[in-house]
Amino acid sequence: MTSAPLTPASSLIVCPYCDALHELAPVAPGARALCRRCGSTLIRNRPGAPLLVSVLSITSLILMSGGVFFPFLGVSSYGMSNESSVFGAALAFHGDLRPLSFAVLLMIVLLPVTRCIALVYTLLPLALGRAPLRHAVRVFRVAERLRPWSMVEVFVIGTAVALVKVAGLANITLGPAFWAFAAMIFTVAIADGYINRWSIWSALETRNGS
Repeated sequence: MTSAPLTPASSLIVCPYCDALHELAPVAPGARALCRRCGSTLIRNRPGAPLLVSVLSITSLILMSGGVFFPFLGVSSYGMSNESSVFGAALAFHGDLRPLSFAVLLMIVLLPVTRCIALVYTLLPLALGRAPLRHAVRVFRVAERLRPWSMVEVFVIGTAVALVKVAGLANITLGPAFWAFAAMIFTVAIADGYINRWSIWSALETRNGS
């Protein structure tokens, strides 16, 4: 009695949502492969995705540079007014609250910037048809691990909710930094929507092995 030959592990893909196992098949440009069980997207073949994600990540870095140092909002009441930037507000904490300054800069600035740089480092060479840079696999792994910790959208939404409550006590003026952070939410969301992790891992492994 002969057993059927086993399918190589490199020819299989697991659905990240329902754990269904599928055998890989070629996906035409512009098409996508769906999970047979839950219908989620497994592979989306977008040839221009690496370049688009790189451009959006660079745009996010530019927006972040303005969002950190430009005025975020202004408050005026009874003839007195004050403007503050994210960087200035983070450094305003003293004493026992100093760790909060580090947490604000880490979650809102450093982690999103690090992730954007990691995506550009990984994807831009692929978009230009070149071999991946050194340690591209490790850098992309770092970018994936930082994704849940980049909290720009949480910061903007939390600020908007707080402003609704403060608006009755003082006049609030939204500065250019606020709109830069708001625009960054969309650039990051669009970039995440175009990232197909299986395609990137496959491209990195193929070109590193060639």
